[in-house]
Amino acid sequence: MLKHVILAVTLLFSTFAISARSTDLTEFDYPLLLGDWYWFSNTDTGVESEGANYRAMNIKFKSNYRFVIRLLQIDGNVEEWDGTYDIDESTVTFLSHGQPEQQHSYMLSYNQFLLDGARFTKLAPENLPGNWRSSQITGNDVGDGVSEIALSLRPDFLFSAEVSGKNGKKKEHKGIYFIEDDRIVLIYEDGQQDSQYSLGSNTLTLSNQQFGMQAVMRRE
Repeated sequence: MLKHVILAVTLLFSTFAISARSTDLTEFDYPLLLGDWYWFSNTDTGVESEGANYRAMNIKFKSNYRFVIRLLQIDGNVEEWDGTYDIDESTVTFLSHGQPEQQHSYMLSYNQFLLDGARFTKLAPENLPGNWRSSQITGNDVGDGVSEIALSLRPDFLFSAEVSGKNGKKKEHKGIYFIEDDRIVLIYEDGQQDSQYSLGSNTLTLSNQQFGMQAVMRRE
């Protein structure tokens, strides 16, 4: 047990593209680590560790090298601790006030995190995954040739995006996305795009303040 134990809808790719780059999230060395990871016990009695039985665990990793861990006990009590972490290609180290330093081996994919044999799954905000299509695109750098953007965000953190031009041409990109707070970063073969996002009941608004761009997307 552990305690001791991703628009710009600057998505104007290729001939529609602009090269907006963030100097923070898009330069973080382990972008797939960021977000909320969850482990759930597969038994009603949970997993025992140091006299307590745990039903679930949540780890949040931030790009400022801070973490928060929450552990749900069978009786409903929640333990929480936080601190800083250090990470390399195979090991993550947790440093928390009042806790001994903890070093754990790990394996990481875009939506699975294996930590000392415990398998965690990354979960997206409930209303974010889905198929979105632009209803409005504004901004100085939006070309007259761009007519529509369609974006599919899967709950397993894979995405596909298609930009349609008024000339009938289309450009598609596929890849991985990750999120932090109100930021979403799309990683694809040719690069990555960083945007702020906000969710309404059936709308997703993406903006890039650097270029003054905004796209209002509606759920299909």
